[in-house]
Amino acid sequence: MHQTERLEEFKKSVQNKFNVYNSLFLNLPYRNIENVGMVVPLLHHQSVQGLNQGLNPQNILESFFKNYVMIEDEKDQIDFMFRIIQYVERQVVLYDSVEDAAFPKLQEHSDSLSIKDYFQLVNKTKSWDKVAEKLSNFSARIVLTAHPTQFYTPAVLDIMNDLRLLILENKIDDIDVTLQQLGLTSLINSQKPTPLDEAKNIIYILRHVYYDAMGDLYAYIKENIDNDDFENHNIMKLGFWPGGDRDGNPFVTAEITKNVADELRLNLMKCYYNDLKFLQQKLTFKEVQGPLKVLRNQLYSAMFNPENSISYQEIINPLMTMRDVLIKDYHGLYLGKLDHFIDKVKIFKTHFATLDIRQDHSQHVLVVETILKKNGFIKESIQELKKADLVKLLVQKKIKADPKDYKDIVKDTLLNISQLKEIQTKNGEEGCNRYIISNSEDIFSVLFVYGLFRWCGWKDDGISFDIVPLFETMNGMAEAEGIMQFLFDLPEYRKHLEQRKESQTMMLGFSDGTKDGGYVKANWSILKTKEQLSKVCKKNQIKALFFDGRGGPPARGGGKTHRFYAAQTKDIANNEIQLTIQGQTITSTYGTKEQFMHNSEQLLTAGLSNNLFGKENVISKEHRKLLEELSDLSYVKYDALKNHEMFIPYLENRSTLKYYQKANIGSRPGKRGNKKQLTLSDLRAISFVGSWSQLKQNVPGYFGIGTAIKTIRDSGRLRELKKMYREVPFFKALMHNSMMSLTKCYFELTSYMKEDAKYGGFWNILYEEYQLSKEMLLLISGTEVLMENEATSRESIQIRENIVLPLLVIQQYALQKIGQKTAYKEVYEKIVTRSLYGNINASRNSA
Repeated sequence: MHQTERLEEFKKSVQNKFNVYNSLFLNLPYRNIENVGMVVPLLHHQSVQGLNQGLNPQNILESFFKNYVMIEDEKDQIDFMFRIIQYVERQVVLYDSVEDAAFPKLQEHSDSLSIKDYFQLVNKTKSWDKVAEKLSNFSARIVLTAHPTQFYTPAVLDIMNDLRLLILENKIDDIDVTLQQLGLTSLINSQKPTPLDEAKNIIYILRHVYYDAMGDLYAYIKENIDNDDFENHNIMKLGFWPGGDRDGNPFVTAEITKNVADELRLNLMKCYYNDLKFLQQKLTFKEVQGPLKVLRNQLYSAMFNPENSISYQEIINPLMTMRDVLIKDYHGLYLGKLDHFIDKVKIFKTHFATLDIRQDHSQHVLVVETILKKNGFIKESIQELKKADLVKLLVQKKIKADPKDYKDIVKDTLLNISQLKEIQTKNGEEGCNRYIISNSEDIFSVLFVYGLFRWCGWKDDGISFDIVPLFETMNGMAEAEGIMQFLFDLPEYRKHLEQRKESQTMMLGFSDGTKDGGYVKANWSILKTKEQLSKVCKKNQIKALFFDGRGGPPARGGGKTHRFYAAQTKDIANNEIQLTIQGQTITSTYGTKEQFMHNSEQLLTAGLSNNLFGKENVISKEHRKLLEELSDLSYVKYDALKNHEMFIPYLENRSTLKYYQKANIGSRPGKRGNKKQLTLSDLRAISFVGSWSQLKQNVPGYFGIGTAIKTIRDSGRLRELKKMYREVPFFKALMHNSMMSLTKCYFELTSYMKEDAKYGGFWNILYEEYQLSKEMLLLISGTEVLMENEATSRESIQIRENIVLPLLVIQQYALQKIGQKTAYKEVYEKIVTRSLYGNINASRNSA
């Protein structure tokens, strides 16, 4: 029933409103957009009709130019296509705004478990003691990353916020004016952003959305919990990667990291100052005004000058004094408002969000090797040392690594590690206390970082950092358990863990795992690795914390995130949920206060419910065996594709892969290293998955599943598969996310490639597996259409795909023209690059 009501509300609040407001676009009075709106629906119709008839995009557009808009000159045709792209980009902004405005209404018809529902369920089961204990130390941490898939500038985000509010009140005239403003506002960066630019863009969202949203979420939990003494200000935490994530980004330097830490603190002080200004108008009492004024002046100084930092105690102590005075002398007047502010201060302290440091293991190899060479321990290579001798050097030997003695990446790495103490002094320890190592595949991924801290002057018992291995390749996951056991057995590292509250954070990377092993293999390997790591931590009396590197789309670990966490097995440590929020997911999933609160609630209830209510998630031996078989079969299929001679050439020459680097969407290069010959291992998962998305083929989100299921079905075990789909939440969540990937496919867009002499055979391999995967998923789920039980999401996807279809046809047309001899090759390349923006924004979790 909920689904029917939700769909009706969606049609009323989203579909109908979008159609009405979209009509305002038709006559926008600007030279470069004028009258385009009249022909976009016609181009969409011709595109659908042409693609269904097997015509290629070049045929469709040439016919359209000749028969419908009568544009013969190629330069004029190019100008027209740019105008279509600009128009579609703005349609996407409008649709996002309409859907965001409808979010609260749609949630009224949702089956999602809210915090309130969760607590009512607890009351019924009389399990408050168990829950109270869990609530006192449980937390969810969302970590905001700077991965280059967030295209809306602060100016556009402001317009979207205005539109959202106006749509809620249905102020048609004001909406018209705001759309005119949107028509004149540039939607893209004029030049490539620096890492500091990226950080400032996301800090803008922290300040204008998350600061109040986090405070309100905490107040909501306090209000609904049956515990007057509840005080877990870490129940929701924020992490931050922009400015600290150096993996594959040579532009993130020690200076950038310092500047971003300052920006986080300064912007938080501005938030505190504004709240205090409001409180000053209410707390007009003599004994309160004095300390309040002093604190406000301190905050004013601290929010403009990075050198004038103020400590957490200097903020919280006067506030607690004011609180005592209010209760004692002023009948607790406005105590609730003061307490709300105090809670915010206890949540954010002086850091706002924890700035993580991340670097690839290969760079640490270079740094350590250079230091050991300079100090005479090796001649050329670390390989000259025995494992035990290298371990001893790292955990016992006193070596002084002075940044002045080195250059380039070695110098900057040492400068950065040396300055982290200063960041902790100004922002508090929580301001920066995690160092993550990408591509961890052996013990030295962790020990190199431990050794570098020691060599940069940190005392053995004073390394106030969690050293976090990131297991993201198939090999890394296979070695993970042995790596951690070795580290736990190492006395020096074990002593370090004692300083870190006997806890160990371990990160699992979905993006590179999927790229390396395929969708099913990667996800199943991650679940098994988590179980193994939970076991080894429990055996060694270490608290295991898992940090998931999840992207926006299913192919990078995204999709329905809360469903994934609710499906974790009982053998996985459930002390905390930690995950990355990437790209446009920052604004699409957590972009408004309502969205932030709802999706944070979903994370919390998914994590808290696991192992507390009903049947624990257990995967039986029979189902494990079947999952293992599916994983292996799908991997064989994916691995064959990955090693196909046309795999890389197809991506290079028939997709938008190389154009991600040309778009001014992120500071990070599109691939690791500087090799001329492109290899899959060097490809960043974002551009890899994103390129498949632009082609509307979404290969990493399902490839191999169809073949695996068919193989097992053909052996007479279809009933087993259906049973597993019904009984194993992990498998069901995996298949649902794949259904989303398949729903977003549209092979008709590229069907012209099947006739290509060079790539036709490869395209057919992709298409056949798409068809088979769709057929097999419908078979085991017993449904007639993909996402049958998620009708609203399905409708939303369809509307978004319809909006961008003209843009995609133009993109394919431009790619075709680039492959032919044309005087306008560079301009067509600009069309391809520009077309990336609207498509990714429309998909909301496409890259």
